[in-house]
Amino acid sequence: MNKVLIIIAFNRFQDKEYTPPKEIFAKAGIAVTTASTQLGLATGKFGEKEKVDITLDQVKVSDYDAILFIGGPGSFDLYDNPTCHQIAQETIKQGKILASICAGPGILAKAGVLKGKKATMFEDTGVLKQNGATYTGKEVEIDGQIITATGPDTAKAWAGAIVKALGN
Repeated sequence: MNKVLIIIAFNRFQDKEYTPPKEIFAKAGIAVTTASTQLGLATGKFGEKEKVDITLDQVKVSDYDAILFIGGPGSFDLYDNPTCHQIAQETIKQGKILASICAGPGILAKAGVLKGKKATMFEDTGVLKQNGATYTGKEVEIDGQIITATGPDTAKAWAGAIVKALGN
């Protein structure tokens, strides 16, 4: 059984980028673990409450087949989080799938893992280019083991691309 780790901001993660993919993963038989900066019930932008299973410092990349970063206004709080950067870098080193949606690709850019890669996000804020990536503006962009997407409207297609990449 494949295992996916979804990383969300503890406050104001994008509910519509978390729930539909999580349901798609469950239907595909993929186990999902949710991580954030603290334990408890994380609150989405639209008020959704989600149980956080582990904190970022408890993440062992080797336990998962894919690591995903969800967007939303709260994701900006993770842009300069060294633990998020370490997780993203380790995911690439281990050859696992690294995915992010909406504002989340900014975390990957700041972690330095998008240098020389094509990526997309909710809008071209400059963070991708400033960190060596090429912004494509596509709804879902796949460059090697990295899968990025623009936002809530593409969450299902993004999740589908991840399921396909996992071979489910």
